[in-house]
Amino acid sequence: MNAKTLLKQVLVLVCLVATTLQLSANPTPSGKKIRLGFIPLTDCAPLVAAKELGLFAKYGVDVELSKEASWANVRDKILNGELDGAHCLFSMPLSVYTGIGGKAGSEMKVAMVISNNGQGITLSKDFCGMVGFKEVNKAAAAVKNVQARKEVTFAMTFPGGTHDIWLRNWLAAAGVNQKSVGIITIPPPQMVANMRVDNMEGYCVGEPWNGVAVTQNVGFTHIASQDIWKHHPEKALVVNSKFAAEDKEDLKKVMKAIIEACRWLDNMGNRKKAASWLTKPYYVNAALPVIEARLLGSNDLGCDLGVQKYKDDYMTFYNNGVVNMPRKSHAMWFLAQYVRFGYLKAEPNYKAIVEKLILDDLYQEVAKEMAVPMQPDMKPFKTTYDVNFDPANIDDYLKATRK
Repeated sequence: MNAKTLLKQVLVLVCLVATTLQLSANPTPSGKKIRLGFIPLTDCAPLVAAKELGLFAKYGVDVELSKEASWANVRDKILNGELDGAHCLFSMPLSVYTGIGGKAGSEMKVAMVISNNGQGITLSKDFCGMVGFKEVNKAAAAVKNVQARKEVTFAMTFPGGTHDIWLRNWLAAAGVNQKSVGIITIPPPQMVANMRVDNMEGYCVGEPWNGVAVTQNVGFTHIASQDIWKHHPEKALVVNSKFAAEDKEDLKKVMKAIIEACRWLDNMGNRKKAASWLTKPYYVNAALPVIEARLLGSNDLGCDLGVQKYKDDYMTFYNNGVVNMPRKSHAMWFLAQYVRFGYLKAEPNYKAIVEKLILDDLYQEVAKEMAVPMQPDMKPFKTTYDVNFDPANIDDYLKATRK
């Protein structure tokens, strides 16, 4: 054997060894491409981080992220199978199933929660000087003042979605009859542009679109969602029924990758890196300083109101497992809001709906394998401006709460 032939054989052997080592470090994906959708919001970060950090590949799944235009788009693509799952409003499957935000009986499954906190209500400059940060007691008078000059309209992102419910909870707490104002649906990335052309006087949306309104001087942050309910469920990994039923092992791998990404994101030292990804055009496509500041819990409020710094209730993604467990009691609370605010004329079968849509058994399997602490569920709890909610006694809640 001549030297040239020997060298070729050595090179082939080196390549085979390198390939073997690479494959052992990154398990071969099952072969199925998994498509996960997201809306350009800061809290799509767990999906982005799982992709950018190579965590989906680490757990052996081939995931493609798909940027979507609206929550209605996400709903339709999950239901028709174009998407296996998505970064999604926690309450959206409940809204769709009950016929508020889609065809009644359509099933979208909640696999896990991926974020708490970090949404907000932005008011236009019409309100500047009349109502300040968290001055909920001044909101009704401010609305009447503006109504003397023009109709007042507020926007949210999806009927029965989380932003819709934060908005209606705020109106109730402020003593504003929801029927006295307009409430319209606008996709998150279009909020600022619509406020600039005076299509609405306020909106509820996720970041960075509250922060962007401030930097573009079209509105100010009146209140954050964590001020309405500290550590509330916000975005979830929502999947279509077929994926949940037929690809359980792949779904578990996706969930593990996302949980690892959530842990990484809750190390505050990593958030600037996360913001640098989110600012990209193919993700959120908003200015880096706005994404970064609010991701770090620093909210420039606008309207000469200064900066609000959140110390433990900024946007969280893991919080020692508090974030990620999908709680049936939280789902029941949202269903009760649909009755409270007139979306549903009669009380639904709370237990049957949450049993059907919340994949808490699957989550418990994943949590155990990932050593994620389990959280209590079906316990009474209270949001900031509301009465106590007991999932075992929803009738009493509905009788006592403000409409």
